[in-house]
Amino acid sequence: MKLLYAPWRSEYTTSTARTKNETVLREECIFCTQLHESNDEKNFIIKRFPHSIVMFNLYPYNAGHLLVMPLDHIGYIDGLPPEVQSELMWLVGKSSTILKEFLGAEGINIGINMGKAAGAGIPAHIHIHVLPRWIGDTNFLPTLSETKVISYDLHTIYKKLKKAFDKIRR
Repeated sequence: MKLLYAPWRSEYTTSTARTKNETVLREECIFCTQLHESNDEKNFIIKRFPHSIVMFNLYPYNAGHLLVMPLDHIGYIDGLPPEVQSELMWLVGKSSTILKEFLGAEGINIGINMGKAAGAGIPAHIHIHVLPRWIGDTNFLPTLSETKVISYDLHTIYKKLKKAFDKIRR
């Protein structure tokens, strides 16, 4: 069995934060808080769309780890209207294309964890992980020193990808 090792996430995964509860209210949801603030760059929100957003994961598995999520505070995809579901999948495809073109990703991992039992870190607000991958992007450091090297500055990647996302329209 292969493991995806992300020790920097231990601060979040060991937390008992209220936002990890499946019944957290919109007013307490970290994503909803970020969505309603006006400082997208501070919150790493790359682009807003009619029903959803694309943003950086603040606890990334690797450089360019994106989250695609609805504006609606809903925990399961089947609770979203068809037009929102459609926009989410369209954005996952666009995100994959942009990560390949602008970061040179050689592969893409896409994941949705619905519910706490499925591993959702913030189960009350569904989000889709879009992760760029490269051949050999994992080395000995995560195993030996519990450290994952992210060799890109997140602000630099944010600006680069923001330019690409600003060109797409729905």
